[in-house]
Amino acid sequence: MEIPDEAILLIKVLVVEDSPVVREFLVHILGSDSDILVVGTANDGEEAIAAAERWQPDVITMDIHMPKLDGIEATRRIMETHPTPIVIVSGSTDPHEVATTFRATEAGALAVLRRPAGLGHPDHEATVRDLVRTVKLMSEVKVVRRWPRGARGVATPLLQVPDLGRALNKVNAVAIGASTGGPPVLQRILAALPKDFPVPILVVQHMAAGFIQGFVEWLAQSSSLPIHIATQAEYLLPGHVYVAPDDFQMKLGQGARIILARDPPENGLRPSVSALFRSLAEVYGGEVVACLLTGMGRDGAEELKLLRSKGATTFAQDKDSSVVHGMPGEAIRLDAASFVLPPEKIAAALISLVNAGKKEFTQ
Repeated sequence: MEIPDEAILLIKVLVVEDSPVVREFLVHILGSDSDILVVGTANDGEEAIAAAERWQPDVITMDIHMPKLDGIEATRRIMETHPTPIVIVSGSTDPHEVATTFRATEAGALAVLRRPAGLGHPDHEATVRDLVRTVKLMSEVKVVRRWPRGARGVATPLLQVPDLGRALNKVNAVAIGASTGGPPVLQRILAALPKDFPVPILVVQHMAAGFIQGFVEWLAQSSSLPIHIATQAEYLLPGHVYVAPDDFQMKLGQGARIILARDPPENGLRPSVSALFRSLAEVYGGEVVACLLTGMGRDGAEELKLLRSKGATTFAQDKDSSVVHGMPGEAIRLDAASFVLPPEKIAAALISLVNAGKKEFTQ
């Protein structure tokens, strides 16, 4: 297949999927967009690696369960040889299978999406829009080569605590908001926290419906902290991680109890980071730490500024480590972030802040 000159400016996509029916479905969806050109398809992971080299696509959509070589290993090898933005497209919502799917983000995949619903399904148009939008967005991401596992001469950066100045305050809770590119960043942060971390952590991660349970199972595999989906009216416990469930706004109520509400979407999202951050400002004022990580849009940015105005210590992920710098970039533009840091320094700063605050207020 030769790419015509007039197609040079289009987004070139490689579709990797072992089911012929699903493969043609994805090709039809993506090919129907005037900005996208499907340059090739692959039936398994081995074909995907060869096709990535041949076609040099701008984006690859990747299945997970395939013969010969699965999508996780194919992703890993592509990122080691021909780094390309990879979007995992999954048809499963089984929590254990979803947890396995998120391993692809460890291998270098940028996003995990639900396979678009079929024609006639009430979610068809929304899921199609989500896939097309994500493919377009990921085409703009500059990925770097992943070194093979066990490669010599690749140093692991030391976990260094940034200079926090006088950012000392009592810390009653840590709140983290993330969207596109967030899962592996959250994994790195939570995995770096000790099992005796002394305050609760509340997390809003924008994600396709049906993936949260598997996401939590995947996070729990690398963290010493208890991680679970938040439930209505439960009390916050030190060192526990509470992840917002599908289709509820997760807020904090008086008495350190979680409120799950069917409030309207904010910034088009439910759960939204904005709803969580605003509730923390109402209950705890400045006695929290809040982080805004990689993601498209502006969810949580204004509320991060609100928390900072009340004396909270606030973080935004830096541009270089963000897949999409929309949310943290907007927070930086609003001067809502006390500190702008990469994930490993955010983790170190959280440990320093909560321990310093604990010492400050228990003397």
